[in-house]
Amino acid sequence: MGPERAERAEEGASRPRRPPFLALVGPGLLVAATGVGAGDLATAAFTGNALGVAVLWAVLLGAGIKYVLNEGLARWQLASGETLLEGALSRVGRPFRFAFLAYFLVWSFLVAAALMSACGATAHAILPLTGSAWGDKVIYGLVHGALGVVLVRLGGYRLFERVMGGAIALMFVTVVATALRVAPDWGEVVSGLTTPAIPPVAGALGWTVALMGGVGGTLTVLCYGYWIREEGRDSPEALGLCRADLGVGYAMTALFGVAMVIVGSSIEVSGRGAGLVVTLAERLDDILGPAGRWTFLAGAWAAVASSLLGVWQSVPYLFADQWRLLARERRAGTPGSSSRPYRAFLYGMPAVSALGLVWGFAVMQWLYAIVGAAFMPILAAALLVLAGSGRWLGERHRNRPLTNLALAAILVFFGVLFWRALG
Repeated sequence: MGPERAERAEEGASRPRRPPFLALVGPGLLVAATGVGAGDLATAAFTGNALGVAVLWAVLLGAGIKYVLNEGLARWQLASGETLLEGALSRVGRPFRFAFLAYFLVWSFLVAAALMSACGATAHAILPLTGSAWGDKVIYGLVHGALGVVLVRLGGYRLFERVMGGAIALMFVTVVATALRVAPDWGEVVSGLTTPAIPPVAGALGWTVALMGGVGGTLTVLCYGYWIREEGRDSPEALGLCRADLGVGYAMTALFGVAMVIVGSSIEVSGRGAGLVVTLAERLDDILGPAGRWTFLAGAWAAVASSLLGVWQSVPYLFADQWRLLARERRAGTPGSSSRPYRAFLYGMPAVSALGLVWGFAVMQWLYAIVGAAFMPILAAALLVLAGSGRWLGERHRNRPLTNLALAAILVFFGVLFWRALG
């Protein structure tokens, strides 16, 4: 065991013991919560309202795709000792590193702006301040962005994990309960889950791609590697544990996404901006009464707030990794949360992304989901190259033939979808 792994093992031994279930599924639940709030809440509600439950299959497929990609990511990291981002970028030229950095910065701006916008819209639905949905969205969005920075800087990983655990329980129970209470046509739900189809509606393909790309996160899947390091998982023996917690996380992700599409499809709404969450809550009040309204709002707020906190805590790791590689720093390990690049990006991301609060809520959700979905084929290609053979991981840990087939199918599938969307 190298000195870095020994140091992490010693740190792990000194950490307070946690309940066995949380120790088992912790990072998987973090991935679920971060991806759910970012991609599922608004995008699934918009898609369900526009297309109905016919596209529920896209939720299941999206969650399955993310599981395959994240399992490959974890396997690469545990076998090689490198994060997938480090492994991929260290094996390409600097022009490719700068190109990915540009893409990453655009995505970071969009996801942070979308999350602050979603938090602002949901908080406005709970407690209006100014009488203006747009004005409240901006105010509450800024407040949530600032509070996220404070929690990340002061609380560390363990406080982050505890807060996320409470938010996960709240969002999961309340939103699924709301979906059950709106009493959808269960025959149509089963058909939507089992029969792939895209309704002949203007913009249907774009919303379907956004739904599939948003389910379970986009670039945020890379953050799983940093969270398993926080848990002290740094050897191939931990792969079975990672597979188990990813299975739990993405099962919850799929169920939550299905629930949000059902909620969106069951209620006629006309709003497309920050007021859409208010409109959804009002329609639920008409159908289910005040208890239904507040149940939905509590779950919706927990979903977007936990996602914002997850992005604030983890995405700066991705920037710090890229900064180190671009600066040709070859120190072992990944820059931690106390490093200067991490802190700079943590402060800068919400500050710059606050400019995006002036854009429409629906537009921000759609843009960020589409840009994020474009990362799926990039990640699939990286896993095919790095782990598709035994060149870097050896025969024991390379992709199995079925995994390579799934990754190739992801490349073809997203390629066809984007070709159709652009055409």
